[in-house]
Amino acid sequence: MARRGKKKGRPVSGWLVLDKPAGLGSTEAVSKIKWLFGADKAGHAGTLDPLASGMLPIALGEATKTVPYVMDGAKTYRFTVGWGEERNTDDLEGEATVRSDLRPTRDAIEALLPQFTGVIMQTPPQFSAIKIAGNRAYDLARDGEVVEIPAREVEIVRFEIVEMPDANHTTFEVECGKGTYVRSLARDMGRLLGCYGHITLLRREEVSPFTVEDLVTLAELETAGGETEEIGERFAARDEFLLDAAAALEDLPQLPLSDDAAQKIRLGNAVILRGRDAPLHADEACATSRGKLVAIGAVEAGLFKPKRVFVG
Repeated sequence: MARRGKKKGRPVSGWLVLDKPAGLGSTEAVSKIKWLFGADKAGHAGTLDPLASGMLPIALGEATKTVPYVMDGAKTYRFTVGWGEERNTDDLEGEATVRSDLRPTRDAIEALLPQFTGVIMQTPPQFSAIKIAGNRAYDLARDGEVVEIPAREVEIVRFEIVEMPDANHTTFEVECGKGTYVRSLARDMGRLLGCYGHITLLRREEVSPFTVEDLVTLAELETAGGETEEIGERFAARDEFLLDAAAALEDLPQLPLSDDAAQKIRLGNAVILRGRDAPLHADEACATSRGKLVAIGAVEAGLFKPKRVFVG
């Protein structure tokens, strides 16, 4: 008896900037979006903890090729630290490991923030996705192992107090680079202040180049298409929320091409760039046609050479 092939999804492509609700894991969110769009391929650009809410950019189809560009983008978080207790997960999910009756003043916290601004060394939490000898740190931590996770460089562009609603809590906003753990910020500040701390609320506000105007909720997607029972109409309604793959490449030079030039590039050929503003050289550039991403490549002596081609 012949084996039945695995059912393939739709070849839909684009970015869905999900406003992930708290309680939903990033992998679960991707699976949910993949199902809602009937997509054949999906992936996210940067894990967001289950207890956190906010921006989780999810790439579908051809847009998955642009995920690394979003992973490298700056991120903005708003989070609240609960003082007086450190937890093994550095957030509400874990168990308390040490407590203190001390509470920090606003002046003490503000005096500490410069130490956490700029390029700093940071040790990721024990419960993190960092790999240690081939194993995820959170798997080892769940088994009761305490592992040595090496500190690494991260960049904090901006770090400021938003409010102090009471003596036990302080809300911050931070703009940071790739690989920064907000839970580690809470842990390390608490230790230096002598009062200990952990995350009680966390929301990712932005992931560059996307903005809050791009956010879409699960409720909006689930109700798209109204009362129609036609799955094709529902897919069409949901597709309206997608951004083109080129939206992830705003920091690259944008090269609009004619239909003929785009076709040559899709076949893997280089093309001469026309126009007064066409660049002569660029290590990396984004070629588009009719607003759709065609290829990522390099410009050498006015010639665009495709490195990664996208299906139209």
